[in-house]
Amino acid sequence: MAKYFGTDGIRGRYGEPWMCPEFAYRLGCALGAYLQQLRPSGQLNLVIGRDTRSSGVALCDALTAGLNHYQIYVMDAAVVPTPAVARSVLERQADFGLAVTASHNPSCDNGIKLFDRNGCKLDDSQEHIIEGLLEAQPDAPLVLPAPKSCPFDSASFYVNYQRSLMDQGCLADWDIVLDLANGATVATSPAVFSRWGATLHLIGDQPDGLNINDGVGSECPQQLSEAVLQHAARIGIAHDGDGDRLVVCDETGTIVDGDVLLAILGCDAMRRGVLRADTLVATIHSNLGLDCALQELGARVERVGVGDRYVASRMRELGASLGGESSGHIIFSDYATTGDGLLAAIKLIELMCRTGKKLSELRQEIYLFPQATRNLRVHAKTPLAELKNLQSAIQEVESQLGKDGRVLVRYSGTEPKIRLLVEGRFEVEVTSALKSIETAARKDLSVIDS
Repeated sequence: MAKYFGTDGIRGRYGEPWMCPEFAYRLGCALGAYLQQLRPSGQLNLVIGRDTRSSGVALCDALTAGLNHYQIYVMDAAVVPTPAVARSVLERQADFGLAVTASHNPSCDNGIKLFDRNGCKLDDSQEHIIEGLLEAQPDAPLVLPAPKSCPFDSASFYVNYQRSLMDQGCLADWDIVLDLANGATVATSPAVFSRWGATLHLIGDQPDGLNINDGVGSECPQQLSEAVLQHAARIGIAHDGDGDRLVVCDETGTIVDGDVLLAILGCDAMRRGVLRADTLVATIHSNLGLDCALQELGARVERVGVGDRYVASRMRELGASLGGESSGHIIFSDYATTGDGLLAAIKLIELMCRTGKKLSELRQEIYLFPQATRNLRVHAKTPLAELKNLQSAIQEVESQLGKDGRVLVRYSGTEPKIRLLVEGRFEVEVTSALKSIETAARKDLSVIDS
């Protein structure tokens, strides 16, 4: 099991041993050593960007200083969405990319996402090598060296690319609510939609270093719904702190489920003959209704573990063009190597323009199975196989549901939580099943109730 890496890079509360400047310096040194192993000769280049957290500057400086120790040339993109970092790696033909962000987490946290020279997130084997190099690093010096980097306007490259996807002025009669989560998209997403003439109503557009994701953004869409109704907007769009997720709200103020969004995009692509491999890649969390919607058109859903990097990896293996997570990470591999909330919003609006349908009409074409979930904070992540009461309850529920339902139990990759999910055709049955599984989990685990 990885010591530092979780579902998506490294993440933790700022100031703790694994998320502080001293740790970042050592990680920078480890990454420098890793890159020199990959390419022993020639100049090595790296792009680094961050979200708006106040701790981001210190972490970026420490990472840069560690990379400088191995003569890595660092291009500093400052505040940009995570997908802009991935795109810049390709545009600048860099050897690596780093996004300093804790995504949708509160401002007290921070993290580091890593991209290889192809703009793709690392696989488990690459992370294992880097962890080994990190463990071998000595303690950071008491006073960290001054960082050396070159400013790089990644945001402009990113904005100009996104603008090229639709015609100037094409949204002149659209009112759009944008919730920017006080995060990395505060400058980029408005710049793109303004180019197309949309009237914008902004939420979460005043970052102060401490208010990222604070009551706004993809995790808190209530304001988005209210603003859509208030301004009679056609759509509401919310990003997370680093801009790689999308949550949308239709013109009635209804939040559209992430799996419904995937189904809308997947079915449209299949009808137009552009869903490569006739496959949409999703995670084990996605609703069975997604499978049913695609199956009706002759397509299928391929499932992988939780994490958009696993979705992207499987897409590359299959040659698939579309995949994502119900949380809002959506990957269009013809356009990007990683999840991109702005790109996903653009492709959805493009679909609405092409079909002439409102988002409320599109979402009502998709049926999701009833689903019940519960997250329990635990003192320790005891291996699931050792939880006898829980395993027995899971087997009993799976036997009752048969092929028309499923159970998913897993630990969070970033928090001390166990996540329980039950899905089936009938809501009463699903609710009862979840209750029995939760009861069993509480017998086996020490649960922290708030």
